[in-house]
Amino acid sequence: MVSMTEELKNAIEMFIFLAFELSILFIGISFIISYLQERFPTLKNGFFLKKNNKSSYLIAAGFGAITPFCSCSTIPMLKGMLKAKAGFGPTMVFLFVSPLLNPIIVGLLLITFGFKITTIYAFSALLVSLFSGWMLQKINFDRYIIEEKVQENSSCQNNHCESSLLAEVNTRCDKKMASPRKKINLKKIWINAWLEYKKLSLYLFIGIAIGSFIYGFIPTEFLAKYTSDDNPFAIPLAAIIGIPLYVRAETVIPLASGLLAKGVGTGTVLALIIGSAGASITELILLKSIFRTQLLIAFVVIILGMALLAGYCAYLFF
Repeated sequence: MVSMTEELKNAIEMFIFLAFELSILFIGISFIISYLQERFPTLKNGFFLKKNNKSSYLIAAGFGAITPFCSCSTIPMLKGMLKAKAGFGPTMVFLFVSPLLNPIIVGLLLITFGFKITTIYAFSALLVSLFSGWMLQKINFDRYIIEEKVQENSSCQNNHCESSLLAEVNTRCDKKMASPRKKINLKKIWINAWLEYKKLSLYLFIGIAIGSFIYGFIPTEFLAKYTSDDNPFAIPLAAIIGIPLYVRAETVIPLASGLLAKGVGTGTVLALIIGSAGASITELILLKSIFRTQLLIAFVVIILGMALLAGYCAYLFF
């Protein structure tokens, strides 16, 4: 009973922490994206991530690598890119790379595992992300994006209204819309950010509840038992376990270090890190409001493939 109470306490504490942190991140990131799109109108056209520009894949990977987001807090940025009509392939590259390759994670990996393991991790994540983004674009998986329905205002009959409905709330078209706006309306941007948060809040809290429960009730000993070197399926099992185990990469790396000390193989640990940091139940629930089932399945398969590649490479070399 004591143990169960402690586990429940851990789960509740994690839920409160994640609910507060992710809510702030969601609203904050949504506000920043809307502000930047108003401040720099060219961002609305997704000029920096054009579909047919091969360098945009590298730009998306680089942008993802410098943004310290977890798998869930990438969602507002993803929605902003999709609204900006950025290239689908590069946008997916950003979604894959952002939670896995930011400087904090790479630095922790270097300190904990050394240069060789970090190199395997980084190259596996980067190469699979670039190839998968390109392939998803090639096979036209952008058709599985759920387009947001925009209610048209009956008083809006010109092209300016069409471009402003996504960024404006409860406004009417007038002649001033035809000329560039000199002053940015911060109140409307905050309203937009809040509405975006409200749209996804139910998905967010359901996902956080599931992830927090798993976090609180799955002990390290359980992971060590079923992902030890004695298990021939340890690497794929670790990758699969990692997805529902909602843990930031910054948190799972110290956890992985403890698993190594208990005899878990390096390849298994890398698979667990990528599985848990690259995707999570919370993120998948949020993505369900943006992606159709086909794209959601493809996303999970790619993360698992990335985890397996890194895991087996580490296993072969170490």
